[in-house]
Amino acid sequence: MTPRLIDTERYFGWQVDFARPIGEAAYCAPDSVSWRIFNNPVVLAIGGICAVLLEFADPRIRTGVWEHSSFRADPVGRAKRTGLAAMVGVYGPQSAARRVIQGITHLQQRVEGVTPDGTPYRALDPELMAWVSATAQFGFLSAYDRFAGTLSAADQQRYLKEGGAVAALYGVQRRIQSPADFDAMLAERIDGFEPHPIVFDFLATMSSGQAAPQVPKQFHRALVRA
Repeated sequence: MTPRLIDTERYFGWQVDFARPIGEAAYCAPDSVSWRIFNNPVVLAIGGICAVLLEFADPRIRTGVWEHSSFRADPVGRAKRTGLAAMVGVYGPQSAARRVIQGITHLQQRVEGVTPDGTPYRALDPELMAWVSATAQFGFLSAYDRFAGTLSAADQQRYLKEGGAVAALYGVQRRIQSPADFDAMLAERIDGFEPHPIVFDFLATMSSGQAAPQVPKQFHRALVRA
């Protein structure tokens, strides 16, 4: 079960109580595939790392994250905040999810710039938003299906559909509806991908054990290899 109360004050400026207001539904139902996937911390770790790798392949996203967020100074904290926002979208009352996401999109409005090769970018570019949304869904879905429990094609499509309401709150205009949709989106973008040392710095940080010092480093390294 997800914790009832998580102190998000230092992340979002206020607390999220996943049980209040009493009776208010989340965007995903208790019997949803999303509740099943997000209840597995190993899946979230592997899926989150997968999503970051796919996002950082695009120089516009990588530059935006590197220059306009706390990722460079605090990659672990930034990853935890991103994961917490995802948890609120799945388990939290709808009003809480809307409030958190509104805060995130407000910050993203100011994120824009130019990559080292001169390509302009902005966080709210529909193309980039679609890719970020797709990589998160693909990462968690693939991690669960490969390492936790096989999902039928119907359950995979159900999971992807369940994320529609939250994706709309972020302003995502193009969502993947099936693994084939993700493959098609990947094919459209792959020619613009490039390797970068930042990726290896990120993997080294995730392997170091900083995210959860009480957990043996061998486990962290296994998650990164997965």
